[in-house]
Parts: sequence; C-alpha cells; structure tokens
Amino acid sequence: MNELAGYDLEDLEEGMCATFAKTITEADIILFAGASGDNNAVHINEEFALTTPFKGRIAHGMLTASVISAAIAGRLPGPGTVYLGQNLRFKAPVRPGDTVHATVTVKELIAEKKRVVLTTVCTVNGKVVIDGDALVMPTSRRTRAG
Repeated sequence: MNELAGYDLEDLEEGMCATFAKTITEADIILFAGASGDNNAVHINEEFALTTPFKGRIAHGMLTASVISAAIAGRLPGPGTVYLGQNLRFKAPVRPGDTVHATVTVKELIAEKKRVVLTTVCTVNGKVVIDGDALVMPTSRRTRAG
C-alpha cells in the first residue's frame, strides 16, 4: 500500500474493508439540492416534511450514498480508483445531523479485467440505511510499470 495512492489491485484481498464517516449537515443538504437540482420538499421544507411518513426532513439518498464514494476514493482501494458502477438499496432515512458510516469490503477480485467488486453499507447509529455493491477499477503496479 502506498499511503498517497491507496491499494493497488495486486495488494487487495477478499475480505479487506475500510470505513469512512461523515456527519450530514444542513449545509450539505442545501448545497446538494442546489448542485443536483433535486429540490424535493421532503429535503428542504420542514413544514412539508412533517406531513410525510418521515415526520421531518431527510437527506437526499444520493447525498448519503456519496459517503460510499468517499470511502472508496479515500480508503479502499483509495486514490486513483475509478468508479464503474454502484447498486443501492435505501433502507432507512438519514436526517440532518446524522453521522453516516460507509463501509466498503472487497467481495471479489477480477484480476484479468483489473476490476474489484465491493460490498457497500452505510449505517447510522449501527442501523443500515443503505446497502449495495460497487464495481471499481483500482490502480495497478503493472499498469504504472509500463
């Protein structure tokens, strides 16, 4: 492992895992709404959100899922990893002020294609809020070597 470059494909093993945590703030929700154009009232209007089954505002699902991207880019496999695909199942809402823990685990190595399948799970206070899997292309010493 190179601390600046993360793990190369050759360093990865099934079962390796890493976690990244982020507290979802009011600013995150408002900025995500602006950046994405998703201004659903359940995210930005407390009065409306109180009338929904959630009984209050919730973070955008894709904002929450972005914590997975941070775990992949910053922890495992790490910098230089290219995201190729992601499946998500949203299990529970995330509210402003919640701390999301995204854990990625190496599920399968596809060495001949230079691909890695990761299981991806987001939790808040130990409760699963998102689960799924990702397909990524990590860096490789062989590619850098020539």
